[in-house]
Amino acid sequence: MPVPVDPRGEWADDEKTTIRIFSENSPSVAFITTTKVQMGFFEPTATSQGTGSGFVWDQDGHIVTNFHVIADSDYATVTLADKSVWEAEVIGREPSKDLAVLRIDAPSDLLRPIMQGSSNDLQVGQKVFAIGNPFGLDYTLTTGVISALDRQISTEEGPPNRRTRRSIDGVVQTDAAINPGNSGGPLLDSAGRLIGVNTAIYSPSGAYAGVGFAIPSDTVRRIVPQLIQYGRLIRPGIGIVPFLDQTVRSLEPKGVLVRSIYPGSAAEQAGLRPTQARPTRRGFNTQFYIVYGDLIVQADGKRIESLDNWYSFLESKKPGDQVTLTIIRGLDTRSAEQLDVQVTLEEDNYR
Repeated sequence: MPVPVDPRGEWADDEKTTIRIFSENSPSVAFITTTKVQMGFFEPTATSQGTGSGFVWDQDGHIVTNFHVIADSDYATVTLADKSVWEAEVIGREPSKDLAVLRIDAPSDLLRPIMQGSSNDLQVGQKVFAIGNPFGLDYTLTTGVISALDRQISTEEGPPNRRTRRSIDGVVQTDAAINPGNSGGPLLDSAGRLIGVNTAIYSPSGAYAGVGFAIPSDTVRRIVPQLIQYGRLIRPGIGIVPFLDQTVRSLEPKGVLVRSIYPGSAAEQAGLRPTQARPTRRGFNTQFYIVYGDLIVQADGKRIESLDNWYSFLESKKPGDQVTLTIIRGLDTRSAEQLDVQVTLEEDNYR
């Protein structure tokens, strides 16, 4: 005799919300497969690099993902919700924010842009939902809450011989499970709006350990249009080459020490001074001593103790803004003095 099955009854309200969010937003999620091409002696060899997640930004075929998903690859494909596979072109990347934009030549009826939300009104404890491709398992939904706000995670950028550590500020921390393959996927609020891009996990093993991070959507909405238009983030700057933090860590006070200044730059026009080697005669020998350049210790009243502070300050501004830099001139000399210098920010084409 068959065992009777009890009727299910109504879904709970929170279950209805979760089901709705997944059904409405999963068509906006894309899956990214990357390939590295090795040039062999007779013919090139293609090696799979891995998989990641992304989401549809607009009906022009732009797909947003993490920079590290595509960083070491030569070729990428995007799989949409209907299982169609498209060759992708990388049109913009910003390593310091771990963001990249791909473009696929798919018809607009296959492209459902993600619904945009703001990250400036998030609250610790509110429910969040992540959709992604962990371990190659497509269309996986995980849920959790916002665990903390305004976190800071580190990235690296620049050539190998001058690698600079940068931070992504204002990062959203969540306990929603984020595993390898989730990277680049959307983090959604209970209204189904994009509030972040899943970007990293904090775990010795590289697998989920209860702490995940997402780039806040306000940062994403500021950067992605620039990546689409210019292929890069348009940063303001003043035209200096600073010393790396580890090179000047013994100096007091802490700040950003000017190493050199580009001719014609905003820094040169403002009268900032670079670090120089000066000759001195000792008997028949010529020796050199270091004259420190200007040390930037404040910008518009904000303390600048590291390159990270400096770049974070610049990213809050735009080319054309006038800022006040507080500098120490004559560092490590008896004539050292603190000065305020007005500088008009320019587009940073030097880095």
